[in-house]
Amino acid sequence: MAARKVSFLSILFFAATVFSQDTINNAVVVSEVERTLDASSQLIKLIEIITLETAGGSSTSSFLYFIEPTLQDRLAHIDARVVGKDKASSRVLDVKETSVKGHEKSKVYRISLPSSLTGTSTDKIRVHSVYTHAQTPHPTEIGQQGHQLVQIKSNIYHYSPYQTRKQNLRVLLASSKIEAFSKEPKPVSDSGKEIKYGPYENIPAFTAAPLVLHFENNAPFLSVTNLARWIEVSHWGNIAFEDTVDIAHTGAKLKGTFSRLDYQRGLTTKASVAEFKTRLPISARDIYYRDEIGNISTSHVNKGKETVDVDVRPRFPLFGGWKTHYVLGYNVPSSDFLLKSGSNFVLQVRLIDHIYQNQVIDDATIKIILPEGASNIEIRAPFKLERLPDEKHYTYLDFVGRPVIVLKINNAVEEHIQPIQIKYAFDRFNLFYEPLLVIAAFALLFAFVIIYVRFDFSIMKSKRE
Repeated sequence: MAARKVSFLSILFFAATVFSQDTINNAVVVSEVERTLDASSQLIKLIEIITLETAGGSSTSSFLYFIEPTLQDRLAHIDARVVGKDKASSRVLDVKETSVKGHEKSKVYRISLPSSLTGTSTDKIRVHSVYTHAQTPHPTEIGQQGHQLVQIKSNIYHYSPYQTRKQNLRVLLASSKIEAFSKEPKPVSDSGKEIKYGPYENIPAFTAAPLVLHFENNAPFLSVTNLARWIEVSHWGNIAFEDTVDIAHTGAKLKGTFSRLDYQRGLTTKASVAEFKTRLPISARDIYYRDEIGNISTSHVNKGKETVDVDVRPRFPLFGGWKTHYVLGYNVPSSDFLLKSGSNFVLQVRLIDHIYQNQVIDDATIKIILPEGASNIEIRAPFKLERLPDEKHYTYLDFVGRPVIVLKINNAVEEHIQPIQIKYAFDRFNLFYEPLLVIAAFALLFAFVIIYVRFDFSIMKSKRE
């Protein structure tokens, strides 16, 4: 009987999955797409300006966006908006991951349109996607004075389930030293750090033309392999942040031995990293930066107009294959990030900080410690993240423990530096619970001392002279 029940539930789950799948609307046509692939850093940033139309008098309120198969495992972020005169006037569109019948192994997103489309659209849709670890060092090892070469494999054409009437591609590279690049299909032209492909016309759906690039890229190839972030909220006016960072150079590995003399003379690869800049909130104070040995005094703190910049300098330069570990912490006033309405509070903080330019965080675990007695906890985030089971954190005078929200995110980039909201209920009387407990403890101690000194506990009474 139990086996039949499990089998029936499996059938229901399979049926729900099948019926929830999207299908390709063959009436949709991409009338024009302008593509820009930016490989000037360790990331690949792809921007596609898409103009759509529908044929046969049909209409649609959304369209499917397929991620290029060679890059879909490297996707870190995607967003879409209607192109405006500037970013402020652009309208953000809803982007949801979906499954398409017959393309179950593909990574597909359904992007909503600002209004139902019939005929040719007057709106241009800007789709922005970011990919990590998509530039492979080639060769994989270089000497201390060598130059770092990388290789990229992608698609020249816009990978689409719809026919594309016209398109072009512009590739931006980190340097003009290009070892090789794809020269078909024509027309293709290169000038310095830029390669242009197209325009191409009447491209069938799912058409692929291999794009292979081999060029010099000495940009910092740093990856935060593990980030453990603690955020402790106090209703006495302070929020404490502490990041434990494991960071590695993921570029071409250093071949041979390291020469300190050559490094000091400047005879070293430009791909090595001696320092990087971390940006903290403008109200950050009590900043500390240390590792297993102790405080690292080579760092500097500069206060700008909108951020506090910390020049993080490890104890040694980072070459390919090298890694380091450090702890960076600071405090901020709770009034800058904590909103309240009666007994309801909203904590609005960034999930991660700006650690360095064009950052990559492979694995991040964020633990947010709320005051003891917080309840009805709700989380709102502008992107997908995983919530692990809550934990308890005990400090001085805690009885039931402080609730700890545990969040996890993988493959994070700068686009994930956005505030999340944590809403919870907290009775203000709990603020005075611990002070009253301390007062009561001291009152009992004083009472005990008073009683002790007033009573005579001796066995024999002394004789009066």
